[in-house]
Amino acid sequence: MSKGKKSAKKAAKHKASGKKNPAAGEKQLREHLAKVLTWGEAHADWKQALAGLDPAQRGVRPAGSPYSAGELLEHARIAQEDIVDFATNSRYVEREWPAAYWPKSPAPPDGAAWDNSVAEFAKDTQAAVKLIEDPHTDLFAKIKHGTGQTILRQALLLADHNAYHLGQLVLVRRLLGAWEKK
Repeated sequence: MSKGKKSAKKAAKHKASGKKNPAAGEKQLREHLAKVLTWGEAHADWKQALAGLDPAQRGVRPAGSPYSAGELLEHARIAQEDIVDFATNSRYVEREWPAAYWPKSPAPPDGAAWDNSVAEFAKDTQAAVKLIEDPHTDLFAKIKHGTGQTILRQALLLADHNAYHLGQLVLVRRLLGAWEKK
């Protein structure tokens, strides 16, 4: 029997038994995980939250906030880069917490540094999405150089961390008077 016929027969068997096809479930899981890193259905996404912010306001810590938009962007970029690196690099080197995860200044050095952070954040988001969507990536296998973490855990950590700081970024913009409901 050919491989295609075996797969079709196996899928039909699952359907007849009332069970869902596990391969279809894993595909849906991958799609949902990838989407949660890029969506903005229930709230603003990173692209919206970063767009149009006056360069003079990027380094301002408004009253009531311990962070500026520049600090939040750079922290999210560094943390995301680190999470992706940990998930994909067997020679990963742990960074010093918290010093290596936050910029030294509230303001980016210049517009080019801001633009670079925005571009790198988007690039690393796509790298995470690509890893998650790759059917050869075992979402449940323990990362060999880790202490029990899996790609699934890292994807959830990344989604949670990014959403947390995205909310802070929107709040900073509101406190600056630089946010219109998008």
